[in-house]
Amino acid sequence: MADEMPAREVFAVKDCALAAIATGRRAQDLAEFSNVLQMVHPGSIYYHFWGGLLRPRFDDREYNNDFAIWVRHPQGLHDETLAERLSVVDPTDFPTMEELRAELVELVEERLYDSERLRLVNADMPFNFIRSQIVVFNTRKVMEEPSMLAAALPAMSLGSVFYHVIDARRRTEGGVDDFRAWLGGLGDGYAELCNEVANIDPYFLSLSEMRHQLAAIFGRHFEGGPR
Repeated sequence: MADEMPAREVFAVKDCALAAIATGRRAQDLAEFSNVLQMVHPGSIYYHFWGGLLRPRFDDREYNNDFAIWVRHPQGLHDETLAERLSVVDPTDFPTMEELRAELVELVEERLYDSERLRLVNADMPFNFIRSQIVVFNTRKVMEEPSMLAAALPAMSLGSVFYHVIDARRRTEGGVDDFRAWLGGLGDGYAELCNEVANIDPYFLSLSEMRHQLAAIFGRHFEGGPR
């Protein structure tokens, strides 16, 4: 009897939410901020860089993480120099949260060394460190062929985009999004598509912008969907 061909792996669409959990840690000044940053749960660093994508934000998009927003805020430390340095830190450049933490601590300590004024500043609005716990939902939607994503992506929830693009980097070998991880396992025929997906910068886009770009890329590749 002939051996049966192995079943082709499918893409199971998941959705998610980030549950915010108080750490009980807060900072009133920059020295205290540095001390807490060095010991706080790594999930807190993750939350303050990525959590804003899944919650309504009314802050200036110039600052892409909560740390930079607080440092720049008039009721925070009101320090534009450090805020700008923190805002250009791209978490996707760091393989682990601990390496990202080390970079943040170094920037804060350098600023403390440079500025005597900041040693004396007490924020009117303290920084409360929050950590996150991801909650994952099974949507029961399954993509059997990559071409099915061209039709599915425009209507995909923002939680699904977050799970498959942002959180995937913590789960997949090589720290890539779930789309490339899946396509890479289907052979070499999707190398060009994977390269286009890799060019999306997840940190400097909103989830809706990411969804639109993904839909456009898959749509062009499979001659359907948005252009």
